[in-house]
Amino acid sequence: MKKSSVLAFGLALLAGSAYAQNVQEVAFVEDPSQGYLFNNFSSNWFIQAEGGVAMGFSSADSHRKIGDRFAPAASLYVGKWFSPILGARIGGDFMSVKGLAKDPGAAYNTMGLQPWSTKVDGFYKSKVNYAGPSFDVMLSLTNWWCGYKPHRVYNAYLYAGGALYWSFEKSMDAKTKELSWGNAHDRVLAVRAGLTQDFNISDHFALGLDLRATALDNHTDGNSATKIVGEALLTATFKLGNTNWSAPVVPICPPAENCDEYRARLQAADARIADLEAQLKACLARPVEKQVVTKAPLATIYYPVNVYRLTSVDRKVLESVANVMKADGKKYTLTGWADNYTGTDAINKRLRENRVNTVKNQLVRYGVNENQLNATINNGNRVDLGDKCLTLDRCVTIEAE
Repeated sequence: MKKSSVLAFGLALLAGSAYAQNVQEVAFVEDPSQGYLFNNFSSNWFIQAEGGVAMGFSSADSHRKIGDRFAPAASLYVGKWFSPILGARIGGDFMSVKGLAKDPGAAYNTMGLQPWSTKVDGFYKSKVNYAGPSFDVMLSLTNWWCGYKPHRVYNAYLYAGGALYWSFEKSMDAKTKELSWGNAHDRVLAVRAGLTQDFNISDHFALGLDLRATALDNHTDGNSATKIVGEALLTATFKLGNTNWSAPVVPICPPAENCDEYRARLQAADARIADLEAQLKACLARPVEKQVVTKAPLATIYYPVNVYRLTSVDRKVLESVANVMKADGKKYTLTGWADNYTGTDAINKRLRENRVNTVKNQLVRYGVNENQLNATINNGNRVDLGDKCLTLDRCVTIEAE
C-alpha cells in the first residue's frame, strides 16, 4: 500500500472519531403517556379455574341457618385481555344452591306423593344444582386507576356478564320411592357481577379470590321470583403468550447545548452584513465614472518558451484574421514579443523576429496584401507582471493602425 493511501486512511479514522465524539446520540424509549400498543391476537390469553362456595340470599333462604346454606361452586374459563384495561372470558359454571321454598313440590319433585322434605319456619328445604355457559366482560381497576405497570404483584378487576343454566334437582321414583338427581327442565337466565383480586406468583401464574353475586330467574319456589346467590371462589389463572404490553417508542433528544456563543457570532455577522449593505448603497449612490476603453489587438498569438512555429490552431486563427484584413483593407502592425526573464538578449531578439515574420508570412499566404502589414519587434515585456505571468509576454500582437 502506498504511503499516501495509509495517510489518507489514518486521517479518515481521526475525522470519524472526532465526529463521533461531537455527535450526541438520540435515545429511544417507551412512552406510556402515548398509550399502549395492541399485542398480537395470540398474546394475553389465559385459562382460569375457580372453586369455592355458594349461598342463597332470597327472602325465604334467610330462615335457614347460615352453616346449612353453604354449597359447592366451581367454574372454568378461557379469556383474553384486549388491552391493559379491557378483557373478556367465556366458560362454564357449576353451583349448588341450598335454600327454602314455600311449595313442597319445589323442594323436591315428589311426582304427586307426599313431600318428605324438612320444614323450617313453615318453609321446605330445597337444593338445586345449576350448570351452564357464561360470559363476562372484565375491567382492570388497578391499570385504570394506577396506570399499567409490568410485573405488578396485585391486580383487581371488576366484571359483569350473564349465564344460561340448566337446573338439576332430586326427584322421587314412584315405584322404588328412592331419590335421585335429574333434569328439572328449567332453563334459567342469570346476570352477575363480581370483583376478582389476583396475586401474581409469576408472569404466567396467579392466585386470587373471586367474590360474585348472581341473580337467577328462578322458578323452583313456584312464584317466578328472582333468586340472589352469592359466591366466594379461589382462582388459579394460567396466562398464555405475551403477558406484558408495550408503549410506543419515541426519540428522546439530548438537551441542547449552550448556544450563546453562536448567537453572539450571529449578531456580529448581522452587524457586518448591515455595514456591507450601507457600503453597497453608498457605492450605488455615487455617480458612474466614464471608462476609457483602450484599443485591443485584433488578435494575439501566444507561444511556449523558445518556440516560434505556428500550431494548427494558430493557423486557423490567422485564417480568420486574414479574412478580416482582406475585407477592410486597413493597415496592421504586427509586433513580436519575448519574455526577458528567460534566455539571453540575443536569443530573445531572434525569437521576436522569427515569431513576427512567421505570422506575417502566414497572413500573406492567406491572401493579405503585404503592403497592409508592418512587422516590428519590441524588446520590452508586453505585460510586465513578473515571472509568474511570463507566458503572456511570449506572443505576436496584431493591431490596426
